[in-house]
Amino acid sequence: MSHALPPNVVSILAMTGAVAAFSLSDVWVKLVSSHMPLGQLIVIRNTMATLMVLSACVWLGHLRLPPEAPKSLLAWRMFGEAGSTLAFLGGLVSLSIADATAIAQITPIAVTAAGAIFLGEHVGWRRWLAAAVALVGVLIIVRPGTGAFSLAGLLVIVSVAFIVLRDITTRGIRETVPTLMLTLMSAASAGAAGLLLAPFETWITPSVTDIAILAAGAASLTCAYALITVAMRTGEIAAAMPFRYTGIVFALAAGWLIWGDWPDPLSLLGIAIVVAAGVYTLHREHKLQRDAKIAAVNR
Repeated sequence: MSHALPPNVVSILAMTGAVAAFSLSDVWVKLVSSHMPLGQLIVIRNTMATLMVLSACVWLGHLRLPPEAPKSLLAWRMFGEAGSTLAFLGGLVSLSIADATAIAQITPIAVTAAGAIFLGEHVGWRRWLAAAVALVGVLIIVRPGTGAFSLAGLLVIVSVAFIVLRDITTRGIRETVPTLMLTLMSAASAGAAGLLLAPFETWITPSVTDIAILAAGAASLTCAYALITVAMRTGEIAAAMPFRYTGIVFALAAGWLIWGDWPDPLSLLGIAIVVAAGVYTLHREHKLQRDAKIAAVNR
């Protein structure tokens, strides 16, 4: 597909597909989390996902790392993946899918800020202002100091930091490292992270239905891991990032159709503020990149 379509189109399609697959995986997790410990369901789901990706790697001959592969970046990426899985799912089991996804929508703005702080990318005052506005939106959703505030909301915010680490390091890994290998590392590292919770949990014997649901979650997660890698390695970040916000549409639909959940008016306001600030931030970034290209051509 990457040879038939422009890179930005591939990146946008991959990002939208990844967000949908992550949302579907979250649905399967939440269905099981009511009676299965978090660490156990992560281990089972990600073990199945790891085996799926491993089979694909062996079949396609992608079970390899080139000699020049950046080992430190790969290690940091795996750490980010493991941390984001534990933190986000730790919050998701206690929150509605819509609220957890809405809080996580600050991720694109956080990636932009991380690019400025750690990669020296220029971020103007308008984008910093948009980041501050987005933070206000998240605070409206989480509402510290009220009954709506919980550790679960904080865990989702923590997960954003780990997601930023994963996405920033992905940009630095050249395409000589196969996408399937990165997918395999993601699935395996997140599964291993689930074992960290084992000493604090009492694991149960899963039913056939539980295994089937987690297998569906593993398949969704495998697709999500592969697609998010393609999205971050193809095209421009500014082109793909706005399509992360489709996640809130999937989450609202899933929460309403399956659990009958719908955010209260304040949460909907917070969601709208976060999405609007993020879209503006990424629109501004795209405009700056376009202006820079025009200036380069006119020299």
